[in-house]
Order: sequence, then C-alpha cells, then structure tokens
Amino acid sequence: MSFWEKLLNAIGNTAGNALSAVVEAIRTVFEGDPETRRKVAFSVAIIALSAKMAKADGIVSEKEVEAFREIFEFPQDQAKNVARLYNLARQDVAGYEAYAERLSTLCVTCAANCPVLEDVLDGLFHIAKADGLIHEKELNFLGHIGEIFQMSETRFEQIAARHVSTGGDPYKVLGVSPSDDFPTIRRRYHGLVSEHHPDRLISRGVPKEFHVIANERMAALNAAYEAIEKERRAA
Repeated sequence: MSFWEKLLNAIGNTAGNALSAVVEAIRTVFEGDPETRRKVAFSVAIIALSAKMAKADGIVSEKEVEAFREIFEFPQDQAKNVARLYNLARQDVAGYEAYAERLSTLCVTCAANCPVLEDVLDGLFHIAKADGLIHEKELNFLGHIGEIFQMSETRFEQIAARHVSTGGDPYKVLGVSPSDDFPTIRRRYHGLVSEHHPDRLISRGVPKEFHVIANERMAALNAAYEAIEKERRAA
C-alpha cells in the first residue's frame, strides 16, 4: 500500500473536516517513519495550499497544473489518490490560513524563516507564475502564507524577488544591501549556495522532484550575483 493510500484511508471521505483528519493522519500513521512523515507533510502542504491558491484568482490554468506536476511528480497509478486529496483540500470548509497554520506545525524545525517552509513557498510561487505573471490576489495570498510561516518581511521579499522574471532587484534576491561591500556580498552568496544545495533539500525531506525548484532558485542566485559583480566592476 502506498503512503497516499495509507493517508487517505486514515482521512475518510468527509471533505468538511479534511484538514484536521490529514494532519492527525500524518502525525499518527507515519509516527514511526520520520523520513516518510517529512516527505508526506511537505507533499500535503504543496497539494493543499496549491488547491487553495487556485481559488485566489478564480482560475486554474493548464500551465499551473503543468507547473504542479513539474515539482510534484507521482506514479501514474497514484494519480487518483493525489487528485482526491487535492479536491478534499479545495472543498474543505477550512480556509487557507488554517491549512497554513496547521501544516506549519508538522515542521519539526519550524521557527522564524524555517527553510522547509521556504521550500513550500518557493513551490507555490513556481505554480503562481506559471501562466506568465503572478496576479495581485495570488501575491496577497502568498504574502499572508509567509506571515503565517513566520517569514520576516525581508526574507519574503528575497523569496519573491527570485520569481520576478524581469526587473528583479539582485540585492533583494541575495538579501543584501547596495551599501554592503563586495566581500560581504560574496560571503552571503556562497552561504546561500551552500544552504540551497540539493543535498540540503534531501535532508529536509523535500521530494527529489522539487529539484526543479532548486535549480530555478540557484539560477536566480547566480544571476543576481553576476549582475552585482558586473555593476561593481563597472563602477
């Protein structure tokens, strides 16, 4: 039996209280398997909040569905189980705030600027921008999720800046100031590269499919560093 089947069997069929049932199932069904528990918790966070975000602009585009599959690949024989969980989340009476609050408690390392919750936000940004732009309602949704996840305003702006296709502020992407000297910026850049290395994501329980986001994140960090380096050389 797959972990999706175990989870859904523990939840039951009632959409109205799916949130409480999902969280309790993750806590109990996978209690003796912390690695699987981390993977399931992360995956459920992406599925549930993606379903809620789909309501933010009132439209679920094919490109958003494709973006979801890019960061969350699952065996074809589990497609119905994943779809069932997605639909339960979309129909649940609980709002996205409740989902974010409860799912954040599943992160054992949860604290201000928690890296696991940052991974979740990155995934949601990836889906939101799939149709070419991030709508204002989606950005408000993501901003509120960031607050619930206890992301500082600076950290959230840094995450958001990575997903701006053009005109992004390279200093915001790296979380540095234009007044910082270049050695300080270089140290910050190398620290971020180390922090977001794929091996670090694996240790946080992030599914291997999420490496699409990891590669996108690294590309944004590299581009920001190169832009600042070029600017400083020209000065």
